[in-house]
Amino acid sequence: MVTSSKPIFIRTALAGWKGFPQRILCLIPSAMTNDLDDIHPIFQGAPQTTEFRKLRKRIVRYVREAVEQYGMVERSDARWLVCLSGGKDSFTLLAVLIELKWRGLLPVDLLACNLDQGQPGFPATVLPEFLTKMGVPHRIEYQDTYSIVMDKVPAGRTYCALCSRLRRGNLYRIAREEGCTAVVLGHHRDDILETFLMNLFHGGRLATMPPKLVNEEGDLFVYRPLAHVAEADCDKFARAMKYPIIPCDLCGSQDGLQRQQVKQILDQWETNSPGRRQVMFRALMNARPSHLLDPKLFDFAGLSLDPDKKVANSAGIPDLR
Repeated sequence: MVTSSKPIFIRTALAGWKGFPQRILCLIPSAMTNDLDDIHPIFQGAPQTTEFRKLRKRIVRYVREAVEQYGMVERSDARWLVCLSGGKDSFTLLAVLIELKWRGLLPVDLLACNLDQGQPGFPATVLPEFLTKMGVPHRIEYQDTYSIVMDKVPAGRTYCALCSRLRRGNLYRIAREEGCTAVVLGHHRDDILETFLMNLFHGGRLATMPPKLVNEEGDLFVYRPLAHVAEADCDKFARAMKYPIIPCDLCGSQDGLQRQQVKQILDQWETNSPGRRQVMFRALMNARPSHLLDPKLFDFAGLSLDPDKKVANSAGIPDLR
């Protein structure tokens, strides 16, 4: 286990406090500020370009927005198990959470965790060396779920469902052993959109990955702080930082996956109409049960007329909403 000191930079912490007077903030000495260059080692070597700074600020802003909007900080002694697969998304997640904590804007303990599932050729030393070098508290767990998946899944079928279930069970167990209150995953905006369309096209339901939920046992939260962040931004960020990205050879590279097909549809829509993904994502945040067809969400049978309500101009054009 690796531990590291976590200095709190007063000026930025106060800047993140809604309603704190700016005139007082300006009086705090610059020595107490945290410039973008004065940051956790995980940001060492960050590009100094304006484009990267904007990208970094945008991702941090969206993560803070999700954390606050969905109430992810439940208690003062919260401890998060941050799941690190070695992909671009989980590296981005870890870096941004560390930055928020480093700046005093995320009052939780963070424990990075990688679950080595025994895939052939998996570079088992990459993540431990990286996390140790960066001074990030972590736990590396080895569980050969790969053999189980290969044994149970018939030839020609995808591994995702069983692999995900086995991985999730192990992560929940680790979180309990480490005294964590939440398991934090690196799913981003595009993952959420793809899951929504997969449920729509193949599952016959309107549902997706929520940014916050409680596990089936009821003893752990599951958070997705990257819920508002685009996949393209995660990719640009992780590659710009030159993190040791590990490709997924177990499920993500399989041809013919439903998720890959949905991703292609979204890519085509985005090409034809730039910004389409963001419009669709906003729709997920603006659901109207009364304008859908699920009687469990809205009491259609209980609708009634108001006989006392008089229409001023019954011959006019109705107000359709």
